[in-house]
Amino acid sequence: MLVYFTTIVFGVYAQYPATVKTFESKPNAVTEIKGNLANGKSMDDLSWASTSSMACFPATQNTKFRGNHVLFATQIPPYSEMTVTVIPDSKTANMSIYGYQVGTSNYALPPDIGSCVSCEAEHKWDYQKSGKTQDHTRSIYFNSIEGSYNIVIGVAGAEGLKAGTFTIKVDLKTRVENTSTQESLKMYTATSQKGATKSYKGNLKDGVKIHDLSWASKSSVACFPGTQNSKFTGNHILYITELPANSEMDIQLVPTNKSANMSLYAYQVGTNDKQYPPALSTCTTCEADHKWDYPKHGKTQDHTRSVSVNSMNSSYKIVIGVAGAEELTTGEFVLKITVK
Repeated sequence: MLVYFTTIVFGVYAQYPATVKTFESKPNAVTEIKGNLANGKSMDDLSWASTSSMACFPATQNTKFRGNHVLFATQIPPYSEMTVTVIPDSKTANMSIYGYQVGTSNYALPPDIGSCVSCEAEHKWDYQKSGKTQDHTRSIYFNSIEGSYNIVIGVAGAEGLKAGTFTIKVDLKTRVENTSTQESLKMYTATSQKGATKSYKGNLKDGVKIHDLSWASKSSVACFPGTQNSKFTGNHILYITELPANSEMDIQLVPTNKSANMSLYAYQVGTNDKQYPPALSTCTTCEADHKWDYPKHGKTQDHTRSVSVNSMNSSYKIVIGVAGAEELTTGEFVLKITVK
C-alpha cells in the first residue's frame, strides 16, 4: 500500500524551518516522498557526523556527502521499527542517506546538532562485501520501545553531486491498539501421535479476528513483536493438541492458494492451563512464522509456514494458531502436525 503525503507543517513539525520537508509516516504501510537534490544545498562542515556523540559516518567517508543535502523529518511512535530507503530515479546517480533519532522536543539540525539517540548512514561501498551486493538504493533503520522520537533524514549527493530526483520510502511497522469487541475464538481439538503426521483441513472464514494482539509481544510470552502485528490482523483459528514427554513437534501450515498470505504461531503451556489469546499472560515458549519483510541471506521462503516445539520430562498442551495476514479473513489450508 503506497500512501503519498504532501508537506505537513503543524504541531510538532512547526518547529522545523521551511527547508526541512516534514511528513507523517503511516503505520504499517509504506509512505513515499519525492525529492530533488537541486532543492538542497551543500554542507561544508561535516564534522558533526564523526563525533562520538553522533557516530553517523566517519570523516574518511565525507566525500560520499559532499554534494547537496535535502532534509526530511518525521516521527517514529512507540514500539515501532522504521526502514528508510532512498531510490534515485537514475540508477547511475550516486546518492547517500543518513538519519538520526532524537527526543520529540529536539529540533536540532546539522551541522549544529551535538548528540542523538542513534544515527545511521549508508553510501556507496568502497569495496565489495562478501556475500552481499549493492545497487543504487540506500537504506537505514530505526526502532523505538516505550517512547516516540523525531527522525531527521538527510539525502546527500556523493562526490559533489548537486542535482538528481529520488524517492524516499518509509516502511513503518508499529503496534496499533484496537478496542473492538472480541468475538469468541474458534478452537478445535487436534490429536497428535508420536512417530506420525496428522493433517487437518481448515478455512480462515471459520475463524475470528483477535483485535488485541498485545499478548504476543509481552516478555512472558515473546511470540512475535508488536511491529509484526500486521501479519496477524486477519482471522485466527486455534488448534489444541498435546506434546508427549521427550518429544519434538513440527507444525507446518500449507495454504491451498499459494498467493494467500497466512501466518502461524504455537505456544506451549501446562496440560491443565486454560489461558488463550488475547488473555494469555505467560507460557513456556511461543514460536511464530510469517512472511518476511525482507529476503534473508542464503534462505528462501514460499507460501508455507513452520514452527517447532519440544519437551523434556513432561507433556504439554500446545495451542496452534493459524492467522490471516494483512486482514485476510478467508482461505483454505492444511495444518500438518508431526511428533518425533
